[in-house]
Amino acid sequence: MSVIKINAITVPEDSGDELGARFAARHGSMEGTPGFEGFELLQPTDGRTVWLVVTRWASEEDFDNWRNSEHFQRSHGQGGSGDRDSGDQGEQKRPPVGMSSELWSYQISVTG
Repeated sequence: MSVIKINAITVPEDSGDELGARFAARHGSMEGTPGFEGFELLQPTDGRTVWLVVTRWASEEDFDNWRNSEHFQRSHGQGGSGDRDSGDQGEQKRPPVGMSSELWSYQISVTG
């Protein structure tokens, strides 16, 4: 059964479109990551400023391995020479869109 990780990202009211564009630009960047089953970026429709990145993993171990990987560090601006958002070398680093984030962990209990 899949492990669900949700990153709840609070963004300034006028920055949601930028967050969406950055995720769209990186579409496919997780292909081949062991245990990665997919993700969705959920945009609020009720005036909230919290966007949700819902990821599915084959196991907790797969998620932990990715979180400790060089790929994660580069793509999240925690090391390496890549740009925080595009993963491309040589580009100017852009500041993060999110003001804060919180990681939630779930497992599927019942499906319909």
